Amino acid sequence: MAKTDDDVLAEAYNRALALEKSGDFDAAAAAYAEVLALDPDDHGGAAVRLASMKRGAVPARAPEAYVATLFDQHAEVFDKVLVEDLGYHVPMLLRQRLIDLNETSFERMLDLGCGTGLTGGALEDMADDATGVDLAENMVEIAHEKGLYDTLYVADAVDYLDDNDDDPFDLICATDVLPYLGDLEPLFEGVAKNALPRALFCFSSETLPDAEFEGRSYTVGRYQRFAHTECYVRERLFTAGFTPVEVTAITVRHEQGLPIAGHLYVARKG
Repeated sequence: MAKTDDDVLAEAYNRALALEKSGDFDAAAAAYAEVLALDPDDHGGAAVRLASMKRGAVPARAPEAYVATLFDQHAEVFDKVLVEDLGYHVPMLLRQRLIDLNETSFERMLDLGCGTGLTGGALEDMADDATGVDLAENMVEIAHEKGLYDTLYVADAVDYLDDNDDDPFDLICATDVLPYLGDLEPLFEGVAKNALPRALFCFSSETLPDAEFEGRSYTVGRYQRFAHTECYVRERLFTAGFTPVEVTAITVRHEQGLPIAGHLYVARKG
């Protein structure tokens, strides 16, 4: 039986992944280049894997096809894996920060990268109306089944912010979105465009020791997620018209038993 294009791509990707896991990064880089030639849309995330191995340029963001594929594949087990296995509690950390800041009542909440609704569930009682946006259709279906949002969209966060002409929001959340974006200007400018005056913008980021950034504002870490310097995030917030209310150092999750460092930001427009 002749191999299909999908078979050829799968074999090429598996070969590249095996080389990467073996530590032969030069051979893996050549193999991932073959993968990209077969799949320019990059469903397997070859570009971020190359960057994580320091064998390719750091892209401005993770490919949309990669992010959608990654989360669609894991939608059914997402809550268990992220919360129970990886110790991801950012939505509940955000809830507690908002309570401590006495910011618990909002008219319209926008949850960017809503996934299965972890943040929507954590903040459900704080917003009169909630909109969720996520690139992965399977994740949105699960969020819909939970009944946490008044409106749900399957869309890229930046595209949604660019195209949205509904009423603006007084709370915009983006928990676990920045790890899939490098350049933050499009996201932050889009948030500003959709935020009411004095609205809160709450989000999490991952970071790394300064030496790993090699003088850059953002980079791709060993687990194929973007990390940002705190200085860069603050600069982008300021440029977009936001002032940090609070920046908290947190453990974002655990990976292979090790804590992943990051920050939880609460910023105000204007």
